[in-house]
Amino acid sequence: MKYNRLTKEQFEELHPEFTKFLATQSIDKAEWDKIKIEKPEVAEQELDVFSDLIWEGVLGRAEFLEHFSKNHIFLFQCFETHVQSIVLKSLVPETDFLTKDGLQWLSDNMFTDTIEMKTGKKLFTEDRNSSIFELIQQGAFLSDGQLFKQINSIIES
Repeated sequence: MKYNRLTKEQFEELHPEFTKFLATQSIDKAEWDKIKIEKPEVAEQELDVFSDLIWEGVLGRAEFLEHFSKNHIFLFQCFETHVQSIVLKSLVPETDFLTKDGLQWLSDNMFTDTIEMKTGKKLFTEDRNSSIFELIQQGAFLSDGQLFKQINSIIES
């Protein structure tokens, strides 16, 4: 398995897609129920293969990621061969970007000397999707890129 298995909730949400996936292998509901009972290891393999297919699709379309911690915000834009990053760091220790007040503080202080801003670029050293998945494993989540675009447009002007 290349990625993580989807959660029970994710499988429930993707039930129609999973049914189609099984159908491509000529497995109907009765056959699937039989496999789960008689060959649980095969059922596990099917779940893993489906999970990897879903992750590949999601990661292949991923363009923006965000990761918030108490004093840092990491913003990423993913391209085919590399990732651009913007890192915001509060130099005021009591700031907490995980709260609404912390985000308001950021908005009020974005271009003051209390915020350290760095940009970077990193080439993918392994498979693009695996690199993006690693960021997700570390706490990043997919986003619409609005914050990245706003800050990047200010930096570039």
